Amino acid sequence: MKFHNQNKVSLLCAGLLFASSFFVGCDSENTGNSGAENTVSELNISLETNLQTMESFGASDAWQCNFIGKNWPLDKRNKIADLLFSQGLDADGNPKGIGLSLWRFNLGAGSAEQGEASDITDEWRRSECFTTNGVTYNMSKQAGQVWFMKAARERGVDKLLAFANSAPVYLTQNGKAHASIKEFYNLKDGKMPDLADFWATSLDKLKTEHGLTIDYVSPFNEPQYEWDGSGQEGSPATNANIYNFVKTLSPKLQEKGLDAKIVVGEAGAYEPLYKTVSGKESRSNQIDYFFAANSTKYIGGLSNVKKTISGHSYWQAWPLSEMIASRQAAAARIQSVGGVSLWSSEYCVLESPGTAELPGGAGAGRDLGMSLALWTARIISTDIAVGGVTSWQWWTAISRGDYKDGLIHVDDGASNGAGNADYCRNDGYIRDSKTLWALGNFSFFVKPGMVRVMIPSVDNTASLNDVMVTAYKDVANKKLVVVAVNMNKSAKAYKLNLAGGTITDNKLIPYTTSETLSLKKGTAVDVSGFEIPAKSIVTYVGNYK
Repeated sequence: MKFHNQNKVSLLCAGLLFASSFFVGCDSENTGNSGAENTVSELNISLETNLQTMESFGASDAWQCNFIGKNWPLDKRNKIADLLFSQGLDADGNPKGIGLSLWRFNLGAGSAEQGEASDITDEWRRSECFTTNGVTYNMSKQAGQVWFMKAARERGVDKLLAFANSAPVYLTQNGKAHASIKEFYNLKDGKMPDLADFWATSLDKLKTEHGLTIDYVSPFNEPQYEWDGSGQEGSPATNANIYNFVKTLSPKLQEKGLDAKIVVGEAGAYEPLYKTVSGKESRSNQIDYFFAANSTKYIGGLSNVKKTISGHSYWQAWPLSEMIASRQAAAARIQSVGGVSLWSSEYCVLESPGTAELPGGAGAGRDLGMSLALWTARIISTDIAVGGVTSWQWWTAISRGDYKDGLIHVDDGASNGAGNADYCRNDGYIRDSKTLWALGNFSFFVKPGMVRVMIPSVDNTASLNDVMVTAYKDVANKKLVVVAVNMNKSAKAYKLNLAGGTITDNKLIPYTTSETLSLKKGTAVDVSGFEIPAKSIVTYVGNYK
């Protein structure tokens, strides 16, 4: 994650978004067309037109999970884990949690052991390291994060991903987990084999000592940034740095018999994936650099490299015209190389869209309500429908700060958050947010292996202030999942027409997140006429034959 003081220009709607019968206008407070609540729109879904196969929905343990997972009372830790990972239903059929299918583990670089000498001012953003010398390993480190990984596995989370912000401090040029050089990776000369040994040994010991198998390895995070401040662990890296390390790490994983797949990218925004960014030339065009068939740095042929590239949804989420254009550009580059999937692997609010969009107008200030939930659901829908992403991942699962960066927030009962190192270190109050449940409208129901299918009657590029809809099929279980995001102040009525099958009993079960409901199961609706409530996210689930 990268904090910037950056303002985006206001929304440029006119002439930039495609025309659509669902397009309302540039004003996000638009109440819809006059009499829209009396108009029934056709929702045409084609089971026969397959789009991308979905892989996962996830979130990150950085950084709150280490203290909370280690120090907090067990019943509260389990409550948080249930909210994030549970795939179960309560007695009324409501989801107990959001059923994440991927969990991101931050493999630390050792700034915590350095304390204040790390230069990282916030103790909660310092990370422990399993080794201080690459020889002896202490797998009792990062205990809170290990606890959450185990809790995730116990609740059925499908995949674990290990990511790093920096090389371990004993291997860095400056002896710190933040960079003091520009552009290039903060690593001592000739130490890439040692860094690869650190990764392979850490994964091997997580498996043998903790019973945790890491499925994905993501060694570089937002390499486009310089990471020369005191905010957190981090380092820039050139595409060549990444390529050389992947080539070094790949055989090391194989030697230890580890099945983890290497994932590259974690670009700080979508832009460096598909174009040359001025001043970041050596860290740009990552899709082509790593996966174009004619690239001399092609890594797709390595058996333990996942043919996936990941970018973060920051910065290009506002204005809406830029969100659409950036996703279209990334999707076009992915399509041009072929056989590669696109992940959105981080997001929380860093933009400043103004108070009409979000309370406080930007990322600062905790928001447990629907404004942030709808904002986020719109981004998820756009990333999936326009960008074609197969995995969508939120930044930090838990936040103790007064910021819009958590699915779950914790506090002391007297304030919305604080930076004091002792704040909520050992206990606190748990606050679930509407954003948690909004993500759950996707993550609980859209499971790995489900296939997104075409909705020809909806143009999601032109519905960002109206109703966005995506649909998914589970072929093995003949299940249909439809996720609708209604940004409007008015309810919208629809009739579902299904090509390639019929809905069993003509009924769908709605699960609604709104100002008053949190992924609440509703009464079955008839496909011939149902209403999507105003300012809500609704998932409709049914079977087909």
